[in-house]
Amino acid sequence: MATIVVKQIGSPIRRPASQRATLKGLGLNKMNRTRELEDTPSVRGMVASVSHMVQIIEEKA
Repeated sequence: MATIVVKQIGSPIRRPASQRATLKGLGLNKMNRTRELEDTPSVRGMVASVSHMVQIIEEKA
């Protein structure tokens, strides 16, 4: 199972509700928090929709 480590680098303040909900769905709610998530197309799509607020730190095979 491949995983990715995602870090929140941007604040959700003054962002649309859908972007705040996407961050919450990824398990991120505060700056500089990291999460290890399963690398699936749906997770990649969520990361892409908030790419200006998150950073992919590493990808594990």
